[in-house]
Amino acid sequence: MSTPARFQPEADSLDPTDWQAFRELGHRMVDDMADFMAGLRERPVWQPMPAELRAELRQPLPQAPAELAEVYADFQRLVQPYVVGNVHPRFLGWVQGAGNPVGVLAELLAATMNANLGGRDHAPIEVERQVIRWAAEMLGFPLDASGVLVTGTSLANLIAVLVARTRALGRAVRQDGLAGRPLVAYTSTEAHNCVSRAMDMAGFGTAALRLIPCDDDHRMRLDALAEALAADRAAGLQPFLLVGSAGTVDTGAIDPLAGLARVAREQGLWFHVDAAFGALAMLSPEQRPLLAGLDEADSVAFDFHKWAQVPYDAGCIVVRDAAAHAAAFATVPAYLRREARGLAAGQPWPTDFGPDLSRGFRALKVWMTIRTYGADKLGEVIARNCALARRLAARVDAEPELRRVAPVALNVVCFRFEAAGGDLDRFNADLVADLQESGIAVPSTTTIRGQLAVRVALVNHRTRAEDLDLLVDALLAAGRRRAGAA
Repeated sequence: MSTPARFQPEADSLDPTDWQAFRELGHRMVDDMADFMAGLRERPVWQPMPAELRAELRQPLPQAPAELAEVYADFQRLVQPYVVGNVHPRFLGWVQGAGNPVGVLAELLAATMNANLGGRDHAPIEVERQVIRWAAEMLGFPLDASGVLVTGTSLANLIAVLVARTRALGRAVRQDGLAGRPLVAYTSTEAHNCVSRAMDMAGFGTAALRLIPCDDDHRMRLDALAEALAADRAAGLQPFLLVGSAGTVDTGAIDPLAGLARVAREQGLWFHVDAAFGALAMLSPEQRPLLAGLDEADSVAFDFHKWAQVPYDAGCIVVRDAAAHAAAFATVPAYLRREARGLAAGQPWPTDFGPDLSRGFRALKVWMTIRTYGADKLGEVIARNCALARRLAARVDAEPELRRVAPVALNVVCFRFEAAGGDLDRFNADLVADLQESGIAVPSTTTIRGQLAVRVALVNHRTRAEDLDLLVDALLAAGRRRAGAA
C-alpha cells in the first residue's frame, strides 16, 4: 500500500502545495462518509464518549501545523463514533432530521464557494430567494412573501415576535423601545419553550406571554383564549400576537389554526405559527388537511432540517407582508450602501429581514435536496413516518404492559411501561436510559399530564417498521428485567 502524499500549505497562503494530495485525501473522506451512511444499521445509535477520549480532545491551542491525514484520523477516532446519532434509523427520541446524501455533497460545494449571504448581488442569494418562493408556495402564501433562512425555528420565532412588535408599535419602537407599553401575547401551554424565550429576548419578559390551556387532544382551547383576551383588554393591556403550534414538541398536536386565524383577524393580532416540523406536512396530501388555516397565518417558522431531511442547520421564516418584515430589521449604514448596479445592487438584501449580516450558504443544501428528490418524494417520507407512528401506537395498545398516554396527531407516540411497582416515572426514565446506552434505539422522555412518558418521534427517512419492532421488543425485555429485579 502506497504512502499518501502529505498535505503541506504554501508559504504565503493556506492552499496546498500539492493539490493532488489534497484531492486524494478528499476522495478518501467522501468514500469513508458514503461507507458510514451505507452501514448505519450495523452501528449503535449512540454510545457515550469515554472519559479518556474527552480528555484527549481537550488540548491547548495548537501552535504548530499538523498533517491533515492525522487530523482526519483523529476525527474518525475521537468524533465520528460518538455523535448524537440522529442519522441512524432508530434515533427516535427527538424531532431531528436525518440529513441526506445529496445534502452532504451540497455542504462541500457551499463551503468551497464560501459565500456570505448577508447581501449584495450574486447567485447564492438568488438560490435562497428561490427557496423562500418554494416555501411560500408550500404554505399557500403569496409568492411575493418575504423570508430568510436562519439557524432554526427558535431564531425564526424570535424574528416573528420582533416583526409583530414593530407592526403593533411602529418603527419608532426600534429606537425608543417598549417604553412601558403593556403588550401581551398568547400561545398554548403545549407550545415550545422557544416562544417564551423569544418574548424574553425581545424585551417583553415571559410574564407578557399568556399560556392558554389545551383540550384533551393537546390543542389550544379557543374558549380559553377568548376569555384571556377579554380579561387583558379589560385590564388595559394591549394584545398584539397570537402564536399557534403546528406539531407540538411533546405530542405532535396541531392547534385549531383556522379558528386561531379568525380570532387574530377579529382582534387585530399578528398570527404566527410555530410549525417547526409540522409545516413540511403540507407536502403530504394525506396530512395536509390537518393543517387547515396555516395558509392564513401572517408568518410561519419551520425547519428544513427536520422533515425535509436537509443537513443541519436550515431554519426558515416566511412572512406574508414583506414590508412589515423589512420594517422590523432593515437598516443601511454607509458601509452597506445599496447601488443600482455593480456588486452592491440586488436589494432588498437578506440582512433586511433578520439579525444576521454574516450568513452562510444554507440555501444550497435546501435547493439541491428539493431539486433532487422533489416535493412529492419528501411528502412520501412524511406520510410514511406518520403511518409508522400509527402502527407503533397500535402495537403499544396491543401490549398489556404498555399504556399510551396521548393521541397520535402526526408522528409522535407517547406511552409508559406500567407492569411494575414503585415509582413508575423513575422506572420509565431508567428504561429509556437503558435503551439509549444499549445502542439499540434512542427514544426520549417527556411529561404528559404530570406523568413521565416514553416519547417516540418519527422523523427519519431511514426508519422502517422493523426498527420500531426492535424498539418495542427491546423496551419490553428491559422493562421485564427491571420489574423482575425490583
